[in-house]
Amino acid sequence: MTDAAGLSIRLDQDRPIPLSIELSAVPGEILAIVGPSGSGKSTTLRVVAGLHRPSAGRIVCNGTTWLDTKAGIDVPARRRRVGLVFQSYALFPHLTALENVVEALQDRPPQARRDEGRALLQRIRLDGLEDRLPRQLSGGQQQRVAVARALARRPDVLLLDEPFTAVDRVTRHRLVRELADLRQDLPMPVLLVTHDLDEAARLADRICVVHRGRTLQTASPESLMARPASPLVARLVNLRNVFSGHVTGHSADRGVTFIEWQGRTIEAGLSDAFDSGARVAWCIPADSIIVHRRDRPSQGERENPLSGIVGEAVRLGETTELVVVVGGDDREPFHLAIPTHVARRNGIDVGAEVGFSIRAEAVHLMPAEPDGGEHSASD
Repeated sequence: MTDAAGLSIRLDQDRPIPLSIELSAVPGEILAIVGPSGSGKSTTLRVVAGLHRPSAGRIVCNGTTWLDTKAGIDVPARRRRVGLVFQSYALFPHLTALENVVEALQDRPPQARRDEGRALLQRIRLDGLEDRLPRQLSGGQQQRVAVARALARRPDVLLLDEPFTAVDRVTRHRLVRELADLRQDLPMPVLLVTHDLDEAARLADRICVVHRGRTLQTASPESLMARPASPLVARLVNLRNVFSGHVTGHSADRGVTFIEWQGRTIEAGLSDAFDSGARVAWCIPADSIIVHRRDRPSQGERENPLSGIVGEAVRLGETTELVVVVGGDDREPFHLAIPTHVARRNGIDVGAEVGFSIRAEAVHLMPAEPDGGEHSASD
Protein backbone atom coordinates (compact mmCIF):
# COMPACT_ATOMS: atom_id res chain seq x y z
CA MET A 1 0.00 0.00 0.00
CA THR A 2 1.53 3.30 -1.14
CA ASP A 3 0.85 6.92 -0.34
CA ALA A 4 1.33 8.20 -3.92
CA ALA A 5 -1.22 10.18 -5.94
CA GLY A 6 -4.50 8.33 -6.16
CA LEU A 7 -6.37 6.18 -3.69
CA SER A 8 -5.11 3.31 -1.53
CA ILE A 9 -7.43 1.24 0.67
CA ARG A 10 -6.91 -1.49 3.23
CA LEU A 11 -9.94 -2.59 5.29
CA ASP A 12 -10.31 -5.34 7.88
CA GLN A 13 -13.27 -6.24 10.07
CA ASP A 14 -15.15 -9.33 11.20
CA ARG A 15 -18.60 -7.81 11.66
CA PRO A 16 -21.28 -6.75 10.85
CA ILE A 17 -20.00 -7.39 7.30
CA PRO A 18 -16.66 -9.24 7.12
CA LEU A 19 -14.08 -7.25 5.18
CA SER A 20 -10.57 -8.02 4.03
CA ILE A 21 -10.22 -5.54 1.22
CA GLU A 22 -7.07 -4.17 -0.37
CA LEU A 23 -7.15 -2.08 -3.54
CA SER A 24 -5.74 1.04 -5.13
CA ALA A 25 -6.53 3.31 -8.07
CA VAL A 26 -4.52 6.04 -9.75
CA PRO A 27 -5.86 9.39 -11.04
CA GLY A 28 -7.88 8.97 -14.21
CA GLU A 29 -8.35 5.24 -13.69
CA ILE A 30 -11.71 3.49 -13.43
CA LEU A 31 -11.54 0.52 -11.06
CA ALA A 32 -14.66 -1.65 -11.14
CA ILE A 33 -15.53 -3.65 -8.01
CA VAL A 34 -17.59 -6.73 -8.83
CA GLY A 35 -18.91 -9.62 -6.78
CA PRO A 36 -22.15 -11.21 -5.54
CA SER A 37 -24.69 -9.36 -3.42
CA GLY A 38 -23.50 -9.05 0.16
CA SER A 39 -19.81 -9.27 -0.74
CA GLY A 40 -18.98 -5.84 0.67
CA LYS A 41 -18.83 -3.75 -2.51
CA SER A 42 -21.11 -0.91 -1.41
CA THR A 43 -19.75 -1.04 2.13
CA THR A 44 -16.29 -0.38 0.73
CA LEU A 45 -17.57 2.77 -1.00
CA ARG A 46 -19.26 3.90 2.20
CA VAL A 47 -16.01 3.51 4.12
CA VAL A 48 -14.15 5.60 1.54
CA ALA A 49 -16.85 8.28 1.74
CA GLY A 50 -16.62 8.33 5.54
CA LEU A 51 -20.15 6.99 6.03
CA HIS A 52 -18.99 3.79 7.76
CA ARG A 53 -15.99 3.09 9.96
CA PRO A 54 -14.42 -0.39 9.83
CA SER A 55 -12.87 -2.12 12.82
CA ALA A 56 -9.44 -1.69 11.25
CA GLY A 57 -8.19 -0.04 8.11
CA ARG A 58 -6.26 2.67 6.36
CA ILE A 59 -7.30 4.93 3.49
CA VAL A 60 -4.89 7.36 1.83
CA CYS A 61 -6.00 9.74 -0.93
CA ASN A 62 -3.41 11.82 -2.80
CA GLY A 63 -0.99 11.51 0.10
CA THR A 64 -3.55 12.57 2.73
CA THR A 65 -4.62 9.99 5.29
CA TRP A 66 -8.40 9.86 5.59
CA LEU A 67 -8.51 6.84 7.85
CA ASP A 68 -5.94 5.09 9.99
CA THR A 69 -7.54 3.18 12.83
CA LYS A 70 -4.18 2.40 14.42
CA ALA A 71 -3.23 6.08 14.54
CA GLY A 72 -6.73 7.19 15.57
CA ILE A 73 -7.30 9.15 12.33
CA ASP A 74 -10.81 9.34 10.89
CA VAL A 75 -11.45 12.40 8.72
CA PRO A 76 -15.20 13.26 8.79
CA ALA A 77 -17.20 12.69 5.62
CA ARG A 78 -17.78 16.42 5.11
CA ARG A 79 -14.03 16.99 4.92
CA ARG A 80 -13.33 14.25 2.40
CA ARG A 81 -13.50 15.48 -1.18
CA VAL A 82 -15.64 12.63 -2.46
CA GLY A 83 -18.22 12.56 -5.22
CA LEU A 84 -20.77 9.82 -4.56
CA VAL A 85 -23.44 8.70 -7.01
CA PHE A 86 -26.11 6.30 -5.72
CA GLN A 87 -28.26 3.99 -7.83
CA SER A 88 -31.33 5.81 -6.47
CA TYR A 89 -29.98 9.23 -7.60
CA ALA A 90 -30.72 10.82 -4.15
CA LEU A 91 -31.65 14.18 -5.69
CA PHE A 92 -33.48 16.83 -3.67
CA PRO A 93 -37.05 16.53 -5.03
CA HIS A 94 -37.93 20.18 -4.34
CA LEU A 95 -34.90 21.59 -6.17
CA THR A 96 -34.41 21.99 -9.91
CA ALA A 97 -31.66 20.19 -11.78
CA LEU A 98 -29.49 23.31 -11.61
CA GLU A 99 -30.23 23.89 -7.91
CA ASN A 100 -29.29 20.28 -7.14
CA VAL A 101 -25.90 20.85 -8.71
CA VAL A 102 -25.44 24.29 -7.14
CA GLU A 103 -25.96 22.73 -3.69
CA ALA A 104 -22.57 21.05 -4.09
CA LEU A 105 -20.90 24.40 -4.95
CA GLN A 106 -21.37 26.21 -1.67
CA ASP A 107 -17.69 27.17 -1.45
CA ARG A 108 -17.96 29.39 -4.58
CA PRO A 109 -19.46 32.90 -4.95
CA PRO A 110 -23.23 32.86 -5.75
CA GLN A 111 -22.99 33.82 -9.43
CA ALA A 112 -20.03 31.52 -9.98
CA ARG A 113 -22.09 28.65 -8.56
CA ARG A 114 -24.83 29.04 -11.14
CA ASP A 115 -22.38 29.54 -14.00
CA GLU A 116 -20.42 26.44 -13.04
CA GLY A 117 -23.61 24.46 -12.45
CA ARG A 118 -24.87 25.33 -15.93
CA ALA A 119 -21.49 24.38 -17.42
CA LEU A 120 -21.60 21.00 -15.69
CA LEU A 121 -25.14 20.29 -16.90
CA GLN A 122 -24.10 21.26 -20.41
CA ARG A 123 -21.10 18.96 -20.13
CA ILE A 124 -23.40 16.01 -19.51
CA ARG A 125 -25.89 17.08 -22.21
CA LEU A 126 -28.61 18.49 -19.99
CA ASP A 127 -28.49 22.10 -21.15
CA GLY A 128 -32.02 23.43 -21.54
CA LEU A 129 -33.32 21.30 -18.66
CA GLU A 130 -31.80 23.33 -15.83
CA ASP A 131 -35.15 24.47 -14.41
CA ARG A 132 -36.88 21.09 -14.32
CA LEU A 133 -37.58 19.29 -11.05
CA PRO A 134 -36.41 15.67 -10.69
CA ARG A 135 -39.95 14.35 -11.21
CA GLN A 136 -39.98 16.12 -14.59
CA LEU A 137 -36.84 14.30 -15.72
CA SER A 138 -36.42 10.78 -17.02
CA GLY A 139 -34.40 8.25 -15.05
CA GLY A 140 -31.39 8.75 -17.31
CA GLN A 141 -31.61 12.53 -16.97
CA GLN A 142 -31.83 12.27 -13.18
CA GLN A 143 -28.73 10.09 -13.17
CA ARG A 144 -26.87 12.68 -15.24
CA VAL A 145 -27.81 15.35 -12.70
CA ALA A 146 -26.48 13.12 -9.93
CA VAL A 147 -23.17 12.73 -11.78
CA ALA A 148 -22.95 16.48 -12.37
CA ARG A 149 -23.59 17.14 -8.68
CA ALA A 150 -20.87 14.65 -7.72
CA LEU A 151 -18.39 16.31 -10.09
CA ALA A 152 -19.33 19.76 -8.79
CA ARG A 153 -17.47 19.01 -5.57
CA ARG A 154 -14.26 18.71 -7.60
CA PRO A 155 -13.70 15.42 -5.81
CA ASP A 156 -10.41 13.69 -5.21
CA VAL A 157 -12.22 10.42 -5.89
CA LEU A 158 -15.51 9.64 -7.64
CA LEU A 159 -17.60 6.75 -6.24
CA LEU A 160 -20.31 5.20 -8.41
CA ASP A 161 -22.58 2.71 -6.62
CA GLU A 162 -24.55 0.72 -9.23
CA PRO A 163 -25.21 4.00 -11.06
CA PHE A 164 -27.17 2.54 -13.97
CA THR A 165 -29.31 -0.09 -12.24
CA ALA A 166 -32.52 1.92 -12.05
CA VAL A 167 -32.80 2.75 -15.77
CA ASP A 168 -33.99 0.72 -18.74
CA ARG A 169 -31.57 -1.18 -20.96
CA VAL A 170 -31.43 1.39 -23.78
CA THR A 171 -30.84 4.27 -21.35
CA ARG A 172 -28.28 2.18 -19.48
CA HIS A 173 -26.34 1.57 -22.68
CA ARG A 174 -26.38 5.27 -23.50
CA LEU A 175 -25.25 6.28 -20.01
CA VAL A 176 -22.37 3.80 -20.12
CA ARG A 177 -21.23 5.29 -23.42
CA GLU A 178 -21.49 8.81 -22.03
CA LEU A 179 -19.46 7.89 -18.96
CA ALA A 180 -16.87 6.28 -21.24
CA ASP A 181 -16.62 9.60 -23.10
CA LEU A 182 -16.63 11.67 -19.92
CA ARG A 183 -13.87 9.63 -18.31
CA GLN A 184 -11.32 11.12 -20.71
CA ASP A 185 -11.59 14.37 -18.73
CA LEU A 186 -11.77 12.92 -15.21
CA PRO A 187 -8.56 13.70 -13.28
CA MET A 188 -9.48 11.59 -10.25
CA PRO A 189 -9.67 7.83 -9.60
CA VAL A 190 -13.14 6.37 -10.08
CA LEU A 191 -14.47 3.38 -8.13
CA LEU A 192 -17.41 1.74 -9.89
CA VAL A 193 -19.51 -0.86 -8.08
CA THR A 194 -21.52 -2.97 -10.50
CA HIS A 195 -23.10 -6.41 -10.89
CA ASP A 196 -22.78 -6.17 -14.67
CA LEU A 197 -19.54 -7.77 -15.89
CA ASP A 198 -20.03 -6.50 -19.43
CA GLU A 199 -20.42 -2.99 -18.06
CA ALA A 200 -17.28 -3.38 -15.97
CA ALA A 201 -15.30 -4.74 -18.91
CA ARG A 202 -16.40 -1.87 -21.16
CA LEU A 203 -15.70 0.92 -18.70
CA ALA A 204 -12.95 -0.16 -16.35
CA ASP A 205 -9.19 -0.15 -16.69
CA ARG A 206 -9.07 -2.86 -14.03
CA ILE A 207 -11.60 -5.05 -12.26
CA CYS A 208 -11.40 -6.03 -8.59
CA VAL A 209 -13.28 -9.25 -7.75
CA VAL A 210 -14.53 -9.51 -4.17
CA HIS A 211 -16.35 -12.38 -2.47
CA ARG A 212 -17.65 -12.47 1.08
CA GLY A 213 -15.77 -9.29 1.89
CA ARG A 214 -12.44 -10.52 0.58
CA THR A 215 -10.39 -9.27 -2.37
CA LEU A 216 -9.71 -12.23 -4.66
CA GLN A 217 -8.05 -10.70 -7.72
CA THR A 218 -7.50 -7.32 -9.38
CA ALA A 219 -6.52 -7.25 -13.05
CA SER A 220 -7.36 -5.75 -16.42
CA PRO A 221 -10.61 -7.08 -17.92
CA GLU A 222 -8.67 -8.99 -20.57
CA SER A 223 -6.27 -10.58 -18.08
CA LEU A 224 -9.04 -11.40 -15.62
CA MET A 225 -11.12 -13.24 -18.20
CA ALA A 226 -8.13 -15.09 -19.68
CA ARG A 227 -6.20 -15.85 -16.49
CA PRO A 228 -8.41 -15.97 -13.38
CA ALA A 229 -6.47 -16.62 -10.17
CA SER A 230 -8.72 -19.47 -9.01
CA PRO A 231 -11.75 -21.54 -10.03
CA LEU A 232 -13.87 -19.35 -7.74
CA VAL A 233 -12.77 -16.19 -9.55
CA ALA A 234 -13.44 -17.92 -12.87
CA ARG A 235 -17.02 -18.67 -11.83
CA LEU A 236 -17.54 -15.19 -10.40
CA VAL A 237 -16.63 -13.65 -13.76
CA ASN A 238 -18.96 -16.14 -15.46
CA LEU A 239 -16.34 -18.39 -17.04
CA ARG A 240 -18.35 -21.59 -17.26
CA ASN A 241 -15.76 -23.95 -18.73
CA VAL A 242 -13.86 -24.78 -15.53
CA PHE A 243 -12.56 -28.33 -15.13
CA SER A 244 -10.27 -30.43 -12.93
CA GLY A 245 -7.40 -32.67 -13.96
CA HIS A 246 -3.80 -33.71 -13.35
CA VAL A 247 -0.57 -32.48 -14.90
CA THR A 248 1.15 -35.40 -16.65
CA GLY A 249 4.23 -33.60 -17.97
CA HIS A 250 5.74 -30.66 -19.84
CA SER A 251 7.46 -30.11 -23.18
CA ALA A 252 9.65 -27.02 -23.07
CA ASP A 253 10.57 -27.48 -26.72
CA ARG A 254 6.95 -27.35 -27.80
CA GLY A 255 5.90 -24.89 -25.09
CA VAL A 256 3.21 -27.30 -23.89
CA THR A 257 1.93 -28.69 -20.59
CA PHE A 258 -0.04 -31.94 -20.72
CA ILE A 259 -3.16 -32.43 -18.60
CA GLU A 260 -5.08 -35.65 -18.01
CA TRP A 261 -8.83 -34.98 -18.09
CA GLN A 262 -11.51 -37.69 -18.26
CA GLY A 263 -8.93 -40.16 -19.54
CA ARG A 264 -7.86 -37.79 -22.32
CA THR A 265 -4.74 -35.71 -22.77
CA ILE A 266 -5.31 -31.98 -23.08
CA GLU A 267 -2.48 -29.76 -24.28
CA ALA A 268 -2.13 -26.34 -22.65
CA GLY A 269 0.38 -23.55 -22.95
CA LEU A 270 3.52 -24.27 -20.93
CA SER A 271 2.78 -23.93 -17.20
CA ASP A 272 5.83 -25.54 -15.63
CA ALA A 273 5.11 -23.97 -12.23
CA PHE A 274 2.87 -27.01 -11.70
CA ASP A 275 4.75 -30.23 -10.99
CA SER A 276 4.02 -33.38 -12.91
CA GLY A 277 1.29 -35.26 -11.07
CA ALA A 278 -0.16 -32.11 -9.51
CA ARG A 279 -3.92 -31.82 -9.30
CA VAL A 280 -5.03 -28.65 -11.07
CA ALA A 281 -8.06 -26.76 -12.27
CA TRP A 282 -8.15 -25.47 -15.82
CA CYS A 283 -10.43 -23.25 -17.82
CA ILE A 284 -10.99 -22.23 -21.39
CA PRO A 285 -12.91 -19.12 -22.56
CA ALA A 286 -15.87 -19.92 -24.77
CA ASP A 287 -14.43 -17.82 -27.61
CA SER A 288 -11.35 -20.09 -27.71
CA ILE A 289 -13.46 -23.15 -28.56
CA ILE A 290 -13.68 -23.87 -32.28
CA VAL A 291 -16.71 -25.80 -33.49
CA HIS A 292 -15.94 -28.10 -36.43
CA ARG A 293 -17.85 -27.77 -39.65
CA ARG A 294 -19.30 -31.05 -40.81
CA ASP A 295 -18.76 -30.32 -44.48
CA ARG A 296 -15.15 -29.13 -44.32
CA PRO A 297 -12.33 -29.88 -41.84
CA SER A 298 -10.29 -27.01 -40.46
CA GLN A 299 -6.84 -26.45 -39.03
CA GLY A 300 -8.47 -26.01 -35.63
CA GLU A 301 -9.42 -29.70 -35.58
CA ARG A 302 -5.77 -30.60 -34.98
CA GLU A 303 -5.62 -28.82 -31.61
CA ASN A 304 -7.24 -30.69 -28.69
CA PRO A 305 -10.00 -32.22 -30.81
CA LEU A 306 -13.03 -33.38 -28.82
CA SER A 307 -16.56 -34.46 -29.54
CA GLY A 308 -19.71 -34.82 -27.51
CA ILE A 309 -23.48 -34.89 -27.46
CA VAL A 310 -25.51 -31.68 -27.22
CA GLY A 311 -27.47 -31.81 -23.98
CA GLU A 312 -28.95 -28.34 -24.24
CA ALA A 313 -29.39 -25.88 -27.10
CA VAL A 314 -30.87 -22.51 -26.26
CA ARG A 315 -31.38 -20.01 -29.05
CA LEU A 316 -30.99 -16.41 -27.93
CA GLY A 317 -31.58 -14.38 -31.06
CA GLU A 318 -28.46 -14.48 -33.23
CA THR A 319 -26.58 -16.70 -30.74
CA THR A 320 -27.23 -20.30 -29.72
CA GLU A 321 -25.81 -21.50 -26.42
CA LEU A 322 -24.88 -25.18 -26.23
CA VAL A 323 -24.11 -27.54 -23.37
CA VAL A 324 -22.02 -30.42 -24.74
CA VAL A 325 -21.35 -33.60 -22.75
CA VAL A 326 -18.06 -35.31 -23.59
CA GLY A 327 -17.59 -39.03 -22.94
CA GLY A 328 -20.99 -39.39 -21.31
CA ASP A 329 -19.79 -37.58 -18.15
CA ASP A 330 -22.27 -34.78 -17.51
CA ARG A 331 -20.47 -33.53 -14.41
CA GLU A 332 -18.11 -31.33 -16.43
CA PRO A 333 -19.87 -30.34 -19.67
CA PHE A 334 -18.57 -27.74 -22.11
CA HIS A 335 -20.49 -24.54 -22.65
CA LEU A 336 -20.30 -23.14 -26.16
CA ALA A 337 -21.87 -20.20 -27.93
CA ILE A 338 -22.17 -20.20 -31.72
CA PRO A 339 -24.08 -18.11 -34.24
CA THR A 340 -27.61 -19.41 -34.64
CA HIS A 341 -27.23 -19.63 -38.43
CA VAL A 342 -24.19 -21.92 -37.92
CA ALA A 343 -26.21 -24.15 -35.58
CA ARG A 344 -29.02 -24.40 -38.14
CA ARG A 345 -26.71 -24.98 -41.11
CA ASN A 346 -24.92 -27.80 -39.30
CA GLY A 347 -28.03 -29.34 -37.74
CA ILE A 348 -26.73 -28.73 -34.23
CA ASP A 349 -29.52 -29.33 -31.73
CA VAL A 350 -30.24 -31.43 -28.64
CA GLY A 351 -29.02 -35.00 -29.18
CA ALA A 352 -26.70 -34.14 -32.06
CA GLU A 353 -23.02 -35.01 -31.97
CA VAL A 354 -20.72 -32.03 -32.32
CA GLY A 355 -16.97 -31.88 -32.78
CA PHE A 356 -14.87 -29.02 -31.48
CA SER A 357 -11.32 -28.08 -30.56
CA ILE A 358 -9.85 -25.92 -27.82
CA ARG A 359 -6.85 -23.69 -28.40
CA ALA A 360 -3.94 -24.91 -26.28
CA GLU A 361 -2.52 -21.44 -25.69
CA ALA A 362 -5.86 -20.32 -24.24
CA VAL A 363 -6.07 -23.17 -21.71
CA HIS A 364 -5.31 -21.62 -18.32
CA LEU A 365 -4.16 -23.67 -15.33
CA MET A 366 -4.99 -22.77 -11.73
CA PRO A 367 -4.36 -24.39 -8.35
CA ALA A 368 -7.01 -27.01 -7.67
CA GLU A 369 -9.67 -26.21 -5.14
CA PRO A 370 -9.18 -28.01 -1.83
CA ASP A 371 -11.53 -30.90 -1.14
CA GLY A 372 -14.72 -29.49 0.28
CA GLY A 373 -13.79 -26.01 -0.98
CA GLU A 374 -16.22 -23.36 -2.13
CA HIS A 375 -18.11 -24.21 -5.28
CA SER A 376 -20.74 -21.53 -5.08
CA ALA A 377 -20.33 -18.22 -6.88
CA SER A 378 -23.00 -16.46 -4.85
CA ASP A 379 -23.79 -15.77 -1.23
